[in-house]
Amino acid sequence: MGRGKIEIKKIENINSRQVTFSKRRAGLLKKAKELSILCDAEVAVIVFSGTGRLYEFASSSMERVLAKYNKVPTTAESPAKVEIIAAEPQVLKHDLQPEVNALRAELANMHKLHCRMMGKDLEGLNFKELQHLEHQLTEGILTVKDTKEQVLFEQLEKSRLQEEKIKLENQVLREQIEELRGSSRPYLPEKKNFLASLSAMCDCRSKREGNSDKSNVP
Repeated sequence: MGRGKIEIKKIENINSRQVTFSKRRAGLLKKAKELSILCDAEVAVIVFSGTGRLYEFASSSMERVLAKYNKVPTTAESPAKVEIIAAEPQVLKHDLQPEVNALRAELANMHKLHCRMMGKDLEGLNFKELQHLEHQLTEGILTVKDTKEQVLFEQLEKSRLQEEKIKLENQVLREQIEELRGSSRPYLPEKKNFLASLSAMCDCRSKREGNSDKSNVP
């Protein structure tokens, strides 16, 4: 099933218009870049959004492309090049005033809604509106609680896994210690013999020193 044909006219919904602008702007700039690369063409694209924000693309330099464009002789198909570029932002600014007013009104409405969600500026609301607001807040609280419980459960699970990992590491260390102890046992008798010989040598030396002291007594 093929795509339905889209009627080309101004999109009244502000959010849908912004989404469509973002998608089509990205597609336009992408096609311009592909055209410049594939065909070795100098391409420049200038786009002003509905809010007057500038987007542009130039295959080399915007100033270079515009300078080259202005050098082309004016014909019936391309009249008043420089005048169009200079006048376009002013026309856009004049035409966008209704949209700016609509955005301001929407921002004020969102601010009022935010205050009401915080329990402020409730004057003028009837019973049904207050009941609807209460229902929204209740659903929001339940969602927050569910999310909090999920986060807490994930933290507990992470702590449990970390504890099991530490236990396994401790078990490995104990086994390594036991192996080291087992490998050092055959050398314990030799160590005892060495200590015994060292003790005997110390006793003999003490006796000689004692005898020497007695012989020096007058």
